[in-house]
Amino acid sequence: MNKKIESALNDQIKKEEFSSRLYLSMAIWCETNGYPGASSFLYKHTEEERMHQMKMIHYLNERGGKSQLFELEKPTSEFQSLQDVFARVLEHEKFITGSINNLYGLTMDEKDYTTGNFLQWYITEQVEEESLMSTILDKIKLVGHDKAGMFHIDKELEAMASATKSPSV
Repeated sequence: MNKKIESALNDQIKKEEFSSRLYLSMAIWCETNGYPGASSFLYKHTEEERMHQMKMIHYLNERGGKSQLFELEKPTSEFQSLQDVFARVLEHEKFITGSINNLYGLTMDEKDYTTGNFLQWYITEQVEEESLMSTILDKIKLVGHDKAGMFHIDKELEAMASATKSPSV
């Protein structure tokens, strides 16, 4: 395994682990602030981010590299509103997209086409994630401060959490 690629993959593993913890923090906030549907959605998303991390760990180890774990910063746990939560989710997903794109670029520079091919799944996943979070945020903005509208959005998020399969590694 190319050492530059190994290091970059380990950095991405750290980012995926942080994503899981960030969404866990957000889920806790939602659960304790009267948004059980959003909480369920974000708890499910926490598991999904963990699966992304594990998939990358296994790939790196199987390709002759060695995965590493690093100390993580504590994610924020205070949010102003459900809109604030999902605005931050979208912002974070865009950050992860940029990071994965940079990693893919490195694989092309280093002529590691196997890892580049592996990253295609993540690239597609990020397009889906950004689109989903953008749609959720648009709906939240649409209802504004209307309590009935927020109730329905929370129910919709709960249905989305129930409809998704549990992630597998």
